[in-house]
Amino acid sequence: MKTSDIFKNGLIKQNPIFIQLIGMCSVLAVSSSLKNSVTMSAAVIGVLVLSNIVISLIRKVIPDKIRIPIFIVVIATFVTLVEMLMKAFMQPMYQALGIFIPLIVVNCLILARAESFASKNGVLKSALDGLAMGLGYTIAISVLGTIREILGSGTLWGIQLFGENFQPAGLFIAPPGAFILLGILIAIFRSVVVKRISQE
Repeated sequence: MKTSDIFKNGLIKQNPIFIQLIGMCSVLAVSSSLKNSVTMSAAVIGVLVLSNIVISLIRKVIPDKIRIPIFIVVIATFVTLVEMLMKAFMQPMYQALGIFIPLIVVNCLILARAESFASKNGVLKSALDGLAMGLGYTIAISVLGTIREILGSGTLWGIQLFGENFQPAGLFIAPPGAFILLGILIAIFRSVVVKRISQE
């Protein structure tokens, strides 16, 4: 598989949120602001890339019957490292994201890439796949976080965008707003992608 195809799959054709609909728990939970979204994306990309590299390196010596538990141990190791780094150097963001940092261990996106790609491909391709899928996740959660923050708080990255008379729509910060907006974004993305792929 070409490098361009790996990135095209991660960003567009197999976008983890808009197309595959996996790893959505954290997307809905922490995307109330762009800052939260970007921080969560960085954590997910780090875990994805590093776990894909390690799983690719050890793929030939992993017994088939216990491959999933081994994948989870590898992923959990990197999640723990990310959590400790955030707790040490990014305390406010660590507290804002809360339980969703350790829950990266059970994020379907990361385990799916370990099983479907890293366990079958070389180190470089696996690292690129982790990066591409992480960037696809980043696009989805960042767009959702931006819209939710602007409509629900009237801010972007914590900076006030509108005057004092602006009345934020609190619905968009609440979970129902996340579901509604994500549904709209998925519909738009899929209609554009399906149309584009059918034209190729």
